[in-house]
Amino acid sequence: MAEKKELLYEGKAKQVYATTNPNEVIVHFKDTATAFDGKKREEITDKGLLNNAISNILFKQLSKNSVPNHLVSVLNDREILAKKVQIIQLEVVVRNVVAGSLAKRTGLTEGTDVEGGILEFYYKNDALGDPLLNRDHIRLLSLATESELKKLESMAHQINQFLINIFDSIGLILVDFKLEFGRLDKEIILADEISPDTCRLWDSQTKKIMDKDRFRKDMGDVTAVYREVLERLQKLKG
Repeated sequence: MAEKKELLYEGKAKQVYATTNPNEVIVHFKDTATAFDGKKREEITDKGLLNNAISNILFKQLSKNSVPNHLVSVLNDREILAKKVQIIQLEVVVRNVVAGSLAKRTGLTEGTDVEGGILEFYYKNDALGDPLLNRDHIRLLSLATESELKKLESMAHQINQFLINIFDSIGLILVDFKLEFGRLDKEIILADEISPDTCRLWDSQTKKIMDKDRFRKDMGDVTAVYREVLERLQKLKG
């Protein structure tokens, strides 16, 4: 059993602890929900527990499909043992349907399909509000090399297609989602989480919002919706 040591990092939704193994960390999922650069903040019952379970199902499925990631083992309802990586300070966002900031920036109607998907990079910097970056900005800031960017793009598109199929099989539309990656030796692997906190998910039939937008838009039933996503994923075969 991994032994939890000192707190290394605390973010909006998770805490990361050292372990007796210098190559592994314990990630704890919190119930805290934030939006609008932290201006809106609330404790959501069981959010961390549900996100942990959802993310673990998806990461295990990705592992079976040859997508390297940080998950080592599930420790309990709220914690995982993960490989210690150097997080790349870029959020990789893939958009399959127009929603959120893409609608605001383009004037396109929410719900418009994006053929082939759009991939965007955002600078992981709370003080700057996580701004959208292009490749020249990334090079200027030395956030990733050109070969690393190509790898991030390739992995993001691979993960996107896999997740589209997974969610489609349980009656959900993958509107868009955020990924984070880390460096492990000379390899780039998937890190962080994949959950309703980091994805926009709509019910395929009703278009009901099944993600964190319910918190952002004060729609309520956040816990119930997250639990429904988990229950649908638990019915997956394999």
